[in-house]
Parts: sequence; structure tokens; C-alpha cells
Amino acid sequence: MVNTVNVLNSRAKEISDNILFNKEKLALQRFDFDSNLYTNDIADQIKTWREKLIDIYAMSINQEQKKVYEILQAWGNETVDLLVNLNLPLDLAIEEVRFYRDTIGEIIKDTAKEFSMSIDDFYTILSNLDSVIDRAIHWLSISYSRSYSARVTIAETTAHDLSIPIVRITSEIGVIPLIGVLDTQRATHLMSQALDMGSKLNLNYMVIDLSGVPVIDTMVAQQIFRVIESLRLIGIETRLSGIRPEIAQTMVKLNIKLNEKTSSSLHLAIKDLL
Repeated sequence: MVNTVNVLNSRAKEISDNILFNKEKLALQRFDFDSNLYTNDIADQIKTWREKLIDIYAMSINQEQKKVYEILQAWGNETVDLLVNLNLPLDLAIEEVRFYRDTIGEIIKDTAKEFSMSIDDFYTILSNLDSVIDRAIHWLSISYSRSYSARVTIAETTAHDLSIPIVRITSEIGVIPLIGVLDTQRATHLMSQALDMGSKLNLNYMVIDLSGVPVIDTMVAQQIFRVIESLRLIGIETRLSGIRPEIAQTMVKLNIKLNEKTSSSLHLAIKDLL
């Protein structure tokens, strides 16, 4: 039994050493398929990335799997950062993982034939490699999804901030010109923006201009009233401007009552305050 284990370890080390010895050649092998896809700078970065992948594949054959998994997880995070920075798709990384599975699988097969390895030994080595490949794809997918979700969240936050600008007209007056559909999510963001910027700019008056808002429903109207009440609590008086006839009709039909002073246009609201 001990002798059998020693033979397996010896063959596994030979395969691992063979892969590492040919690592640079293997990393360049893939460029025969995609030589026209990348600039030289990107190609160099991808080559380095491929060499790390090949290192991990070699380790999977000759080292304890737990240690390999830890290194593989760190590699997955680095890979996602590389893909994001180079604006490359996840499909590319997964295709690389599969490509080198086949390439290194051939090396294992050839070695098994050369040394007449038993089926059990061949299966053990191949299983270790497959286990690492499965986890590589799994961690790549998870890390990429997390990174993508984080970027979407940042983009949405930035879009909300840009979609609800606060313009300072005088030392005391600020204007929030709203344009486009005002859904409940955007109306909620209006609350935080109005309170944060109103307090930061030390305003006494805030004009919420609705000239560019096509329609307002009950939920959005209620949220605007909450914004007005919240601003009042921190000492800012609010005016509504730009309530077009169709919006006025909708608000009447919905029995939405305004206690705040309103103006048909922004310039009239500013004129009144001045």
C-alpha cells in the first residue's frame, strides 16, 4: 500500500514538474488562437495571468487540495479585477480555464501511457485537476457577479445623484430641477439629497421644480410631501413650481391636496422669494 502511494506521488510530481517546466510555452500556446484580439500590453497581462493559472493546475496534481483551493480563491479575485480593469468579459476567463484543462489533461494522459499508470492513479490525478477546475469556474462566477453588482450599485447611486441636482441660486435659495419619471425609488433619493444638501448649503428656501416631470402618482406625491415636512423640520421652507395642467388634473382626481405655496413656473417661484 505504501509503495503504491509512493508511486502515485512520484508520478504526480513528475507531471507537475513537467507542467511547470513548460509553463511559459503553455501560456503562449493560447495566443495562437487569439493573437489578433489584444494589444501587446493586454497580451502581456493575460500571459502573466495564464502562467498563474498553470501554476495552480500543477499544484493541484502534487499538493494538498485545501492549500490549492486557498490560492485558487485569491487568484479568482485577482482575475475578476483584471477582467474589470481591462473591460474583458467573464466568458474569456472561463474559456481560458477550459482550454488549459484540455491541454494539461493531455499531458496527464501522455504521462499515464508512458509509465503505464494504473487506472486508479490516473483517475486520482485527473480528479484533483477537475476539482480545481470546477472551483475555479465557481469562484470566477461568484467574484465577477459581486464585482458587477457593486459597479451597478455605484453607477445607480451616481445616476441618482446626477438626476437630482441641487442648484444654489442665492445664499438662501436652492433649486431642485426634476426631469423625467419620478418613481418611488427616485423620490426616496430626493429625500436624502434635499436634506443633506439643504443642511450643507445652509439654505432657508428650497424650490422643487416639477416642470420636467411628466406624471405624478399618489405614492410619489406623498413622498414629496414627506420631503417638504422634513425640510421644514430643519428650518427650510419649500415651494413647488412647474406643476403643469395635466399634473394638476391628475392630483385633483387623486384627491392630492397641497398646503404649500406653488408657482406655475420656476422663474415665478424665484421671483416671489426674492
